[in-house]
Amino acid sequence: MSDYKKIIAQNKKASFEYFIEERFEAGIILTGSEVKSVRNGKVTIADTHAAMNENELFLYNCHIAEYEQAGRFNHPTKRPRKLLLKKKEIQKIIGKIKLKGYTLIALSMYFNKKNIVKIELGLSKGKKQHDKRQAIKDKDWEREQGRVLRDKRGLR
Repeated sequence: MSDYKKIIAQNKKASFEYFIEERFEAGIILTGSEVKSVRNGKVTIADTHAAMNENELFLYNCHIAEYEQAGRFNHPTKRPRKLLLKKKEIQKIIGKIKLKGYTLIALSMYFNKKNIVKIELGLSKGKKQHDKRQAIKDKDWEREQGRVLRDKRGLR
């Protein structure tokens, strides 16, 4: 079975802002005009998170732009959207969210091989400022090592 994913939107700052401990794939309930807008790539998930509401998970702050041809049948751009997960996964996530410091953030939105919109969620803890500085130092060091190795091989 291949892991085909046609990525619609990504949260690139997520790995910088959070320690991502677990990843989950969830379905999402969308209206017709939302699906059309998603197919056009008019989605932003930069500040998107999921939270519990009456033993269900909802996606908040996900901006899906209005579909121009929908007219009066358009949707609100930042409405809460219900996530589709198995009951055991929801109970596991809710148990972790209740612990101090855990949050459920959106990492990416994509089409799977059956052309269904899915969202990848990450169970994560927030990084402190010194952790972010260390991540920047590590990234710079790796970049510098690559330069040194290239120069030594004479690939300049």
